[in-house]
Amino acid sequence: MERHTFKLDRTAFHAGTHEETEKYYAKNQPKTSIERLMPANYLNSIAFQFDLNNPPKMDRTVFAMRKHEL
Repeated sequence: MERHTFKLDRTAFHAGTHEETEKYYAKNQPKTSIERLMPANYLNSIAFQFDLNNPPKMDRTVFAMRKHEL
């Protein structure tokens, strides 16, 4: 996965009507699930301090599965 530079502009704010908001999000919202998850993955890498190109592996020894008795 390539490294992206996402920037969060904390000074940007515009109070508008619901119609303006709908038009804005219809035009600017990412279309695919991958496009929506990329910024979330980037923020997780910053929060948990891991390399985006080399994420940590899930520790599967923490979880256990068993069948319920009938």
